[in-house]
Amino acid sequence: MKTAITEMFGVKYPIICGAMMWICKPNFCAAISNAGGLGNLTAGNYSTEDDFRDAIRQTRKLTDKPFMVNVTALPSVHITVDHHKMFLRVCLEEKVAGLEISGTPLDKIVDQNFIDSLKKAGVKLFHKVGSVRHAVHAEKIGYDGIYAAGIEEGGHPLNDDVTSMVLTPRIAETVKIPVVTVGGIADGRTFAAALALGAQGIMMATRFVATQECEVHDNIKQELIKRQEYETALICKSIGLQGRAIKNKIVEEVLAVEAKGGGLETLIPLIAGEKVKAAWKFGDVDSAPMMMGQSVGLVKDVPTCKELIERIVVEAKADIERVSNILKK
Repeated sequence: MKTAITEMFGVKYPIICGAMMWICKPNFCAAISNAGGLGNLTAGNYSTEDDFRDAIRQTRKLTDKPFMVNVTALPSVHITVDHHKMFLRVCLEEKVAGLEISGTPLDKIVDQNFIDSLKKAGVKLFHKVGSVRHAVHAEKIGYDGIYAAGIEEGGHPLNDDVTSMVLTPRIAETVKIPVVTVGGIADGRTFAAALALGAQGIMMATRFVATQECEVHDNIKQELIKRQEYETALICKSIGLQGRAIKNKIVEEVLAVEAKGGGLETLIPLIAGEKVKAAWKFGDVDSAPMMMGQSVGLVKDVPTCKELIERIVVEAKADIERVSNILKK
């Protein structure tokens, strides 16, 4: 395959892993990159500069292929603005292949000189956005690409609530830099659809959890297979931190607290990151809010990362050919 993303990074397929707290670490990141996609190393997993730098170097020992590093600049109890600046500085010094910025844009974290330094070091800059206006801003300050994140995505979609079906073509027709579709992507059909909408690649997170190399308890992977596309909920809207998670007991509690007007102090014990970390490890699917997208309805098995990526590409090519044949009739 040849798209602006494969050309930019020198990868085989324009299939990117999205950021996931407690999950996107060196082994998993390298497995996706070695399979021909772009793995993700999520900076928020590391609280010190030494640990973060070691994670980048460990990933490089596991793969000679490029990978993305995510820096999520959203309100957090444990990750501060100083952490964000440290993550960015280390990425500059280590000259990582690419940065995925979520939340606050780069020019609100560092100055333009620092952004220019990242670009001179060869670090490709992508901003995950949920609106055309944010994509325009990203292009203006020098980002190299856009992740167009529809409301279907797990994690923290923008409260504009625009679907990937509409958001991708709107952004693709507005900016000149490459667009990657995020949200609702899990198989060849959705990959082909993203390309038809104007994307140069896709990002998946939920689908990558249900792979053999993902280091979460098998209970979680089997739960994803059971779940349907309607079994997610938007939580924390009342505190300005909208997130999509699979429905479970803790999510029901969160929604109940919000319905009663409970604030951040009441919600923090329910949504704390350590609870999520324990859930991934021990497999209790009801003990924490697990951020998953509506694409969970398309998860049917637990392949290797290589099997998944190659299958998606084969399916996408077949779907594109099928549609082409329909149009020829």
